[in-house]
Amino acid sequence: MGFRSKALALVAASLAATVPAVADLAVVFTKDEIAIIHDYYAQPNDGAGKGQQKKPKSKPLPPGITKNLTRGKPLPPGIAKQELPNDLIQRLPPVRDGYERVMVDGRLLLVAVATQVIADVLSDAIFN
Repeated sequence: MGFRSKALALVAASLAATVPAVADLAVVFTKDEIAIIHDYYAQPNDGAGKGQQKKPKSKPLPPGITKNLTRGKPLPPGIAKQELPNDLIQRLPPVRDGYERVMVDGRLLLVAVATQVIADVLSDAIFN
């Protein structure tokens, strides 16, 4: 193996160690999950629990943090994650092992539990 080949192999190995695994990015919301989520938020609130609302009401995140809520990036430390409503969780299929579904700033995120890296984002599910 020549010097050039060894150098390329070294560069490739170092990149592989620093770039997030592509397999993690292959985990996404399925078409069925997206349909269930859109249907859930399209239904009018039936008023069955005063004070319970499907659409979260909170102050929007600063633009610098919002732009980091994308695939392949870790959740910012200390960000306020909300659980999905229980009736929506019951409608959805079980989440994949090692992942969780959370809501942040009106977006539904699929996040790797161990690394907190975002695998997928649904930004228009709640407010269409």
